[in-house]
Amino acid sequence: MSSLARVHCRVLGPARVTVDGVDAPPELLWRKHLALLVYLARSPRRSRTREHLVGLLWSERDERQARHSLSEALRVLRRILGDDQVPADSDQIRLGATAIALDCDQFAERYAQNDWPGAAALVEGDFLEGLSIAGASEFESWLGAERVRWRAQGIDALVRHAAGLLTQGDATAAVTAALRAVTLDPTSEPAARAAMRALALAGDRAGALRVADDLARALREQLGTAPGPDTARLLDRLREARVGRRVLAAPQAARPRPPLCGRGAELAALAAAWERARSGRGQLLLVEGEPGEGKTRLIDELVARARLDDATVAVARAVAADQEKSWSAVAGLLSAGLAEAPGLAGAPPGSLAALGFLAPDLAARFRVAGSGPPVAEALRDVLVAAAAERPVLLALDDAHWIDAATLESLPALARDTARRPVLLLFGLARGSPERGRLDDLRARLGRDLEGEVVRLGRLDSAALEALVAWALPRYDAAEAARLARRVERDTAGIPLLAAALLEAVAGGYKLAPDAAAWPSPKRTLVDSLPNDLPPAAVGVICQRFRQLTPAAQQVLSAAAALEERADAGQLARATRLDRVAVEQGLDLLEWERWLVADARGYVFAAPIVRSVLLQEMVTPGQAKRYRENRST
Repeated sequence: MSSLARVHCRVLGPARVTVDGVDAPPELLWRKHLALLVYLARSPRRSRTREHLVGLLWSERDERQARHSLSEALRVLRRILGDDQVPADSDQIRLGATAIALDCDQFAERYAQNDWPGAAALVEGDFLEGLSIAGASEFESWLGAERVRWRAQGIDALVRHAAGLLTQGDATAAVTAALRAVTLDPTSEPAARAAMRALALAGDRAGALRVADDLARALREQLGTAPGPDTARLLDRLREARVGRRVLAAPQAARPRPPLCGRGAELAALAAAWERARSGRGQLLLVEGEPGEGKTRLIDELVARARLDDATVAVARAVAADQEKSWSAVAGLLSAGLAEAPGLAGAPPGSLAALGFLAPDLAARFRVAGSGPPVAEALRDVLVAAAAERPVLLALDDAHWIDAATLESLPALARDTARRPVLLLFGLARGSPERGRLDDLRARLGRDLEGEVVRLGRLDSAALEALVAWALPRYDAAEAARLARRVERDTAGIPLLAAALLEAVAGGYKLAPDAAAWPSPKRTLVDSLPNDLPPAAVGVICQRFRQLTPAAQQVLSAAAALEERADAGQLARATRLDRVAVEQGLDLLEWERWLVADARGYVFAAPIVRSVLLQEMVTPGQAKRYRENRST
C-alpha cells in the first residue's frame, strides 16, 4: 500500500474509504462512483477506455446520458484525488500510481511473502461486501470473479494463520482466525477443518462437532454434496471422547485449562519434527524439563495434534517400579494403542506372536505357533508394519524410569525406522538422578539418529503476564505486571505453580504481603519437600483440592495414598465409591491435570502435589483405610 496515497480504500470487507485519514465525502461513496474508482484501481495499468467504462456501469442509459454520467463521476474523482491523479484523453481514462491505495494490494504482497498473520489481519469479509449495482451486468460479473479470487486467498491466509497459531500453542487465537474463514465460506472444507482442529485443541470438542454439522448442512443445501474423506476422518477422531484411559474432551464440571504460555518455540520444534516424521523422515525427540515446567503438557499438545492428523498414537508414562520389569515400556505402548494400529496384519506372524506375552489382546488376535524373533526385532517389525498404513507417534513420558531391555533396544529401533513416518518421543525430568540413563541416546542425535533435544525452562515475565491476562482479564497493564512479578517471586516461574496460583487469586485467594521469595536459584521441585514450598503454593494446592467435587476429592486422596500408579478398579475399592463416580472423578482429575492417565492406570502429574496432599489434606488414618480397602 503506497504511503503517498491520499485516498485509502478497504475492499476486503464492507467498503470504507478515507481521504487524508478521515471518512471520504459522501459523493465518493455513491455506488457507481465507488465502483468506478475501485475498478480503475484494479485494471491493468490502471487504465480503461471511455467506451468500456460506459458499457460497464451505464449500459442501461443511452450513449449521451451514459457519457455524461461518466464525466460527472470523473469530476468527483478529480475533485477529491486531484486533477493530476485522473488524467484522461479522448479515449483513455487512467488513475495515477499514487491516486489510491487498496488493502487488497497490501494483502497480495503479504500473501506472496507467506506473511500469514499480516495477510489474515486484512481479511474482514468478501470483496466489496454488500455492494451491487442493478443493471450493470458486466460489472457484476467482474465483481463476482473478484470475490471468488479474494475469498479463496483470504480463506487460505486465515487457515494458514490458524495453523501457525496452533504451532505456537495459541489455540484460542487459532479458533478466532479459523472461524473467520468459515464465515467467508460456510462450504469450505479446509476452513471447517481448521476450525474443528483449533476448537478441539482449545478443549471445545462440542464446538468442533457443531462446525462439522454446519459444514455438512451447508454442503448439502448449497452444493448437494457431502464432506470429503479428509473431513470425515477428522470428524471420526473428534467423536472419540477418550482413547483408552485418556480423556479427550472436557468433563462437564471441569474448569478451563490454562493456555500454553511461553512455550511457542518449543511446541513449534515438536510440530516441525512431527511434520518431518510424517514425510518419511523418522525422528527421535527428547523433551527435558524440571517437574512442573510443563513437559507433560507439551507432549500432550503434540499428541493431540498427531491424533487429529489421523496417526497411530500410543502414549505411556513410566514409574520407578517399571525399571525392574523387562520390556515394561513396550508393554505400556502396546496397551496404549500400538497393538490396535491398522496395518499390524502386515507384520511377520512370528513377530506378532513374540509380542503376545506383553499384549494378551495381540496374542488373541494373531494366534501363531512358535516363539518368534527377539522382542526388539519383533517390535521393529510391528512398528514398520503400522507405519506402512499411517504415521506413528510413540511417546513415553518420564522415560528416565524406562526398563533396561527397552532402553537398550532404542538406538536400533530409531535407526531402523529412520526412513519411515515414525516419531519416537521421550519425556525426561531434568534434575532426576535417573536422567543420565539416556545419555547414550542423546549423544547419538545429530550423528546417526535424526532428531533433537527440546529443553524447557521457567516462564519469563512476558509469559507470566500472558497467564495473568488469561486468569484476571480485568486487570490493567500496571496491575498485571505487578502481579506477574509477585507470581515470579512466589513460584520462580514454574508453570505448574504459577498457573495454580493465578487461578486461586482469580477465585479470591489473598496473597500474604510479606512472603519470602522462593526457591533459591538451584532449588527445584525434584529436591523440594512440602515444607520447602512457599505457603502460597501449599495454600493454593489445598484450595484447589477443596474446590473439587466430593467424589473427585476421595479419588484423588486414594490415589495419593496408594502406590505410584493406580487403576480405576483399585481406586473404586479404596474409596468404596461406585465405578461410575470413580470414572467421572478420574476424568475431571485428568482434565485438570492432577493426574496423568495411560492404559495401565493413573499417576500424579507432579509428585510434589501428591506429597502436599498427604501432608495437608489426607490424614494417616485415611491413607491407611484406603490402602486396606484396596486389598479387600
